[in-house]
This record gives sequence, structure tokens and C-alpha cells, in this order.
Amino acid sequence: MEYTEIGGTKIPVLGLGTWKMGGYIRADHSKDYLYIKAIMRAIKNGMTHIDTAEIYSAGHSEELAGSAIKYFKREKFFITTKVSPHHLLTKSQVLSAAKGSLKRLETDYIDLYLVHWPPPVIFSRAIKNAMSAFDELVEKGIVRYIGVSNFSIRQLKEAQSMTKNKIVTNQVEYSLMDKSPEKGLLDFCQKNDIILTAYSPLGQGTIKAGWNESLDMIAKKYKKTAVQVALRYLLDHPNVIAIPRTTSETHLKEILGCLGWHLKKEDMEILRGL
Repeated sequence: MEYTEIGGTKIPVLGLGTWKMGGYIRADHSKDYLYIKAIMRAIKNGMTHIDTAEIYSAGHSEELAGSAIKYFKREKFFITTKVSPHHLLTKSQVLSAAKGSLKRLETDYIDLYLVHWPPPVIFSRAIKNAMSAFDELVEKGIVRYIGVSNFSIRQLKEAQSMTKNKIVTNQVEYSLMDKSPEKGLLDFCQKNDIILTAYSPLGQGTIKAGWNESLDMIAKKYKKTAVQVALRYLLDHPNVIAIPRTTSETHLKEILGCLGWHLKKEDMEILRGL
């Protein structure tokens, strides 16, 4: 495994995303055993950063993560979860949401707590309330680090101005299909020591062999798969980590094959131009 640091804590550059584990909008318990087994398998392979959110399957993804990690020492993990955009981000709602996540995760602290989406109305007031709640959660030891998700540079700056704690990450969609973070956001994060966490790093399964001829050619050159090259492209950028989702042992092994090597500059440029 390769590692980076968030707020001084060493974490894997590959985390496990849990979106759609345990359902979609509603909880679905029919495949709980499969998902818990998949999370435990990823953990045993070094993917000890688990990313979830209270909105994922109406909180059931958090429950699945909690069920998986209880078989290991808690300090082994870096758990990220997010406050739902369904809340109005009042201070009381955020504090209550954090308590709900703790219960579902079966833990007494959250490593990294994020505002899942920018509030759609009265941004400044809502973010001020949320950051006040986050500061209280950090002060009480319930949350170790704070961050945001899907924030623009302007929104990120404003949120940072309203908290005494450093915003350590902005989690955004980033892949060879969606390179919009490269239009300023990634550079801003790099210059300000903020980790950019890439969700849907494989375009929700779209990026694979046959998706793009140039990607396939580069994969052949390195004797890797298209999936491995696509992930390596992201990880070869400073301050970037990725959180792919996988429930398959075969896919997990493929994902892990993106580690331990690097793309040459000329190939990075080809991929950047896709």
C-alpha cells in the first residue's frame, strides 16, 4: 500500500467507497453478508480508509462499515463519513447527525467528518452553523478532522474562514471521464495542503478496457489494465487520493494493481488530453 497524510495522520492513498452498499435511497439488507465480507477483504488488503455517509442507503452503509470494523482494532482505521444534505445544517442538526453516525458506525469517534454537499440556499449562514458544530465536535473529541465535499474554490475558502480547524480535504468527483478538478481546484488544494479525495474515480465502472483507445495503448505499454492506469493517473497527482468502490475479490486485486509504479510524464499528458 502507498500512504499519504491527512492532518498528520498516515492513511492509504486508496480508500474504500461504500456508496450503494446496502441499498440506494432506502436500506436493503438482502446482501449484508456480501458487503461486510467485501469491506473486511479490502481492510485485510490495506484499504483501511473507509468512506461512507449517512445518506448512503439511509444510513445502512454506515451500519455495514461498523459491522465490518468491529472485528479489528478501531485505531487501525480511518473512517470518513458525511452529514446529509437533507439537513438544513443548523448547529443542532449537525450535532445530532454526528451522534447518529457514531451509533450506526458503532464507534465513539469519527476520523474525518464532511459536509456532503454545499447548502443550496443561504450558503454563508448554513456553513457558519455547520463549521461551528464541527468545531464543537472536534473540541469534544468526537471528530478528529473536518472537511467538505463537492465544494468550489470560493465555497472552500468561505468554509475555511468560518472554522478554527483546518479543512483537510475536499471530496469531489474526479476521473479520466471528469477532469473538472484540474481547472483550478486541484491546484488550489495542492497549494493549500488540502487533500483532494476523488470519488467515482472509475466513472462508476465506465472506465475499463475498450473505453478509450489511448488508455488501452498505455495500459498495454505498462502491462497493466485500463482500470489500473486510470487510477494511477489520479494518484500520480500530488495531494490526490481515491476511494473506488468494489465488492468483488477479482476487482479488488485489479484495483490494488495500480500501486507501486508510476506513469511517465508523456503518458500523463496523453491521459490529461483525453
